[in-house]
Amino acid sequence: MDVPTPTRTATRRPPRPVLLAFFAALVPLLALALLGAPPAAARPQAPAAVPTATLTEVTDFGSNPSDLQMYVYVPGSVTAHPAVLVAVHYCTGSGPAMYSGTEFASLADRFGFVVIYPSVTRASKCFDVSSPQALHRDGGSDPVGIKSMVDWVSRTYAADPTRIFATGISSGAMMTNVLLGDYPDVFAAGAAFSGVPFGCFATTDGSEWNSACSGGTVLHTPQEWGDLARGAHPGYTGPRPRMQLWHGTTDDVLRYPNFGEEIEQWTNVLGVSQTPTSTDTPATGWTRTRYGGTGDRAPVEAISLQGVGHNLYAYGMAARVLTFFGLDADGPAPQPPPGACKVTATTNAWTTGLTASVTITNTGTTTINGWQLAFTLPTGQTITNGWNATYAPASGSVTATNASYNATIAPNASVSVGYQATHTGNSAAPGTFKLNGTACTVG
Repeated sequence: MDVPTPTRTATRRPPRPVLLAFFAALVPLLALALLGAPPAAARPQAPAAVPTATLTEVTDFGSNPSDLQMYVYVPGSVTAHPAVLVAVHYCTGSGPAMYSGTEFASLADRFGFVVIYPSVTRASKCFDVSSPQALHRDGGSDPVGIKSMVDWVSRTYAADPTRIFATGISSGAMMTNVLLGDYPDVFAAGAAFSGVPFGCFATTDGSEWNSACSGGTVLHTPQEWGDLARGAHPGYTGPRPRMQLWHGTTDDVLRYPNFGEEIEQWTNVLGVSQTPTSTDTPATGWTRTRYGGTGDRAPVEAISLQGVGHNLYAYGMAARVLTFFGLDADGPAPQPPPGACKVTATTNAWTTGLTASVTITNTGTTTINGWQLAFTLPTGQTITNGWNATYAPASGSVTATNASYNATIAPNASVSVGYQATHTGNSAAPGTFKLNGTACTVG
């Protein structure tokens, strides 16, 4: 393509004496301005915020020695000085897969926190939880890159430094243990699904895999485990992050003994007894033990899942993570006022069992992003399975939590869920319901 020649406009030049007089007068003024003006200070530029309500990759976030990718999700309802959650993927996974395969983004929509999804670029797609660099504060490798991601979000959104958390699945669970050991001054708490203790996977030959640890044969005393975690940041004497641990009894990838070793490590790190202060069964087949406290924010909480293998993460568990972190009660998302929801429930019964169909309608004027429906089963009824929601516990006061695909209910829209249950004679449907804590009209 030809480039057009710019048009030149002819102008008449001033006479030469006039030009000389003009420059003679201008030079002293320029010199005065240059001498009197202080040098311009370089002003650091704050990072640019990313679009809301969409997963976005950030490419220039700081020190990143192992070439991780950073993905971030900022909800449209992000709070002032938000909490930050790092959600770390499993081997063969990615940040986008962690985003689409868990509920943390939809929960962020509801509670206003920011989610970081680190993503491995090395061939294995596993995080480095074994090298000497990874097991020491600011030693290099993946933990340094993840810490840079946290710093980027903290600068960009003026995040609350007391509410930064980590969670992960499998390799991500191991990284959660590593992050809490390397950066106890950064993270307030962690939640590890199918992981191993800090330092258990350590190698010195460049290998990413430690068969002795994965097989559950690396055993230490609580003091030895605690010293390994404390050794990542020598000299640190401040508060330590709380830890929530999840493990299946039939895990054949990271064997079940690792669960007990994690408990020993974190109870020692936090200076609490290895004897549980409370034990309960929040869902069928689950045994939950708490150490150093009995409430939702005990120093250490451990959930053992009977007969469950390595891939134990399921929808509804993320909400329990948020409860442990304390992130489930401080978000800005509007919830329906009393009477702004309607529930219709019917049952189809036989001699000892029944199926129930439940329809939830949003009769309010704002969209519901993430929901929990609370109701009480009639005496003698026990849920055996359900669909379109997760149900816990199986009897008594039950909470149904949305699936990933039906978390949003627009005004005047409905969601249908259901369950199968056994009964001992009373096959009636529940009579009262609360959606996100608010009473609903029963249709």
